Amino acid sequence: MTSTAWDSALGAEHRARLTRIAREVSFPAGTRLFEEGRRADRFWIVRAGTVALDIHVPGRRAAVVETLGRGELVGWSWYFPPYEWHLGAETTSTVQAYEFDAATVRLLCEEDAGFGRAVASWVGGVVADRLRATRIRLLDLYAPYGSGDLT
Repeated sequence: MTSTAWDSALGAEHRARLTRIAREVSFPAGTRLFEEGRRADRFWIVRAGTVALDIHVPGRRAAVVETLGRGELVGWSWYFPPYEWHLGAETTSTVQAYEFDAATVRLLCEEDAGFGRAVASWVGGVVADRLRATRIRLLDLYAPYGSGDLT
């Protein structure tokens, strides 16, 4: 679990506020949650199971860039206009999750500045982590010498 997992990135009060508007969902293994370029109108927090994030590679099979588990945010594109997915996602096992309506969460962020700052910081951290993970994975797959030492 990363430092961007919601139980370490958001305080208990903010997690409770989100949980109150969550819908509990379950998906079997192999379910496509979203595709690159499509409308991002919801997001999930994994309660159990795993979700693979992938990126479309022309002429090849989609490349998995990261696998997410318990406590992790699935989807950040809902937070930033134009609200379109930047990656794809598929469950790799049975997944139980909290599902959130993006418009409702964005409205809550606008109504409560403290809550909005906490969510912005959390989502921003997730974006930074995903960008790093995607870069490393693509270098591993396609660069002549892999990702090398990034430190």
